[in-house]
Amino acid sequence: MQTILGAGGSIGIELAKSLVSFTTDIRLVSRTPKKINETDQLFVADLNNRDQLFKSIEGSEVCYVTIGFDYKTSVWQEKWPPFMQAVIDACAAHQTKLVFFDNIYAIDPNHVGHITESSPINPASKKGQVRAAVDRMIMEAVEKGKINATIARAPDFFGPIKEKSMLLNLVYDNFVKGKPAQWFCNADVVHSFGYTPDLAKGTAMLGNDSITFNQIWNLPVDSDLLTGREWATMIANEMGAKNKMQVLPAWAIKLLGIFIPILKEMPEMLYQYDRPYFFDSAKFNQHFHYTPTQNELAIKEVLQALKG
Repeated sequence: MQTILGAGGSIGIELAKSLVSFTTDIRLVSRTPKKINETDQLFVADLNNRDQLFKSIEGSEVCYVTIGFDYKTSVWQEKWPPFMQAVIDACAAHQTKLVFFDNIYAIDPNHVGHITESSPINPASKKGQVRAAVDRMIMEAVEKGKINATIARAPDFFGPIKEKSMLLNLVYDNFVKGKPAQWFCNADVVHSFGYTPDLAKGTAMLGNDSITFNQIWNLPVDSDLLTGREWATMIANEMGAKNKMQVLPAWAIKLLGIFIPILKEMPEMLYQYDRPYFFDSAKFNQHFHYTPTQNELAIKEVLQALKG
């Protein structure tokens, strides 16, 4: 049995599709799980409830954590640490391997220009501090021999489900409305984005390779370097949209945050947009002999799916 906690999100859905290459014994866990594959087993649970979480992991060979709590610092501080402690305890109790789908928020802002598995941990944001604490919990449990675990990192991402994709929300959604694309701080520095089918496939591959555990891995991402403006141009060309862009400076984002809740959460994360942001997945690509989907093809596939 392989179990996905938080199975209804953009990563969980793609992960369920990818796991059938390895097993048909898949358990999808969320408050309202829905089948992705015909053979999926559905498990209804409130993952903030420790007892329900333990039951959801029981009998699992591998547990994948793809849950995403509301994008709010106070929620992350309240929910992530007890949730992850319960996951670690449950995996230890049931002898289940853990694969945590992580982001790069814990990385030192001065090193996002080239993000590898050995980039220093030194978060500048409160959300990053939460992620660093959660990562430490996992690796300490590994070091103590309590569990076998993999931290699978991803950058910002986009895919057929566009919710929570900054690229699609800022660019595609505005083009659809006939408005200029928007970007934060600086549209002329490189910014890596992961393609959710690749990220999910990579997560499934890590979970089914015994020698990849107890390490950090950057998930597969195309190494072609594109700036925010170049991403927008690619999307505009594919959509046949008028290619215009509005770049929002930091002060404007802070001001808009008074009226728009999600933007209130952005100022501490703007270091990811005011400088080069390159996510390097060479370790994964070399280990698995894997070639990530090219950005241009990924955009074509996503826009086709959104049309459909």
